[in-house]
Amino acid sequence: MKRMFWVDLEMTGLDEKVDHILEIAVVITDVNFNVLDTYHRVVFQPPAVIEAMNDWCKNAHGKSGLTALIPTGAPIAQVEKELLELSARHFEKEKIVLCGNSVGNDQRFILAYLPEFSKKMHYRVVDVTSFKEIFRSKWNLNVQKAEGHRALDDIHESIKELQAYLSFVDTAKLAASAGNVISTKPLP
Repeated sequence: MKRMFWVDLEMTGLDEKVDHILEIAVVITDVNFNVLDTYHRVVFQPPAVIEAMNDWCKNAHGKSGLTALIPTGAPIAQVEKELLELSARHFEKEKIVLCGNSVGNDQRFILAYLPEFSKKMHYRVVDVTSFKEIFRSKWNLNVQKAEGHRALDDIHESIKELQAYLSFVDTAKLAASAGNVISTKPLP
């Protein structure tokens, strides 16, 4: 993996069978977290979809200002076309490894609503929430985040969070203690 495809979706709920995508953002970075490209779209949904949101979503998306933007959002077909163009620029033949917090949830919605784009995805993901759970459970450490519930802001928070967790990794110590388990050969 030479590039990281950070993704965050805001949805009407957590069940991809009945809920819908409201917003999608992508930040593509290299493995040193340098931003290479950014994408953001609010997704159009009809009023009935917005009215059917649960109270938590109505409150969060109302406070963030997202709900007011949905009537002028882009159709999901246009969003998928733009994501395919974005991925072609950065991941010619390479499968996309999704990165983010609880990114498996985003992955399920992508599979359900962006089927052509989902064909570009790898089955692997980089889930920052896994690091969060380990650091919280083992060392009672928690990285503070803004939790604004806007897709692009949330991605930048996820990137900072992973950087914080990785700052604890001592690669020299890791290589010494792991013997031949760890390879320090340069990547192709």
